[in-house]
Amino acid sequence: MSEHPNAAMYRGVMEKLNAGDVSAMASSIADDVVWWQIGSAEPIRGKEALMESMSLFDQVDFELDLTDVVANDDMVVGLVTATVRAGDDAITYRTAEVARIKDGMVTERRAYSDDTEAINNFFAQLG
Repeated sequence: MSEHPNAAMYRGVMEKLNAGDVSAMASSIADDVVWWQIGSAEPIRGKEALMESMSLFDQVDFELDLTDVVANDDMVVGLVTATVRAGDDAITYRTAEVARIKDGMVTERRAYSDDTEAINNFFAQLG
């Protein structure tokens, strides 16, 4: 049985991110995306604002290990282990990413992790 198209799209986006190609993933993001970051009280709204926020990736090296993907016509859930390195500092954490999909585009994304405080502290030192 072949993989659901939304699962295949998600895997492709994760492969692009893992290769460090943040801009290439933009082709799968809706212009009016609502993007919830781990531990953030407010989402990033819109593809342009999201891509600006991802300029932080220029300061880090990251590796994404996609454990599993489950998808249907409306949603994708990805289980990911992320390792992020900035100089001599590094953090590894697990996350569940939940994306709402419409017409092959991510319209909303939420991420949940096992250690929100450590993630926020790590990224706060960069910004």
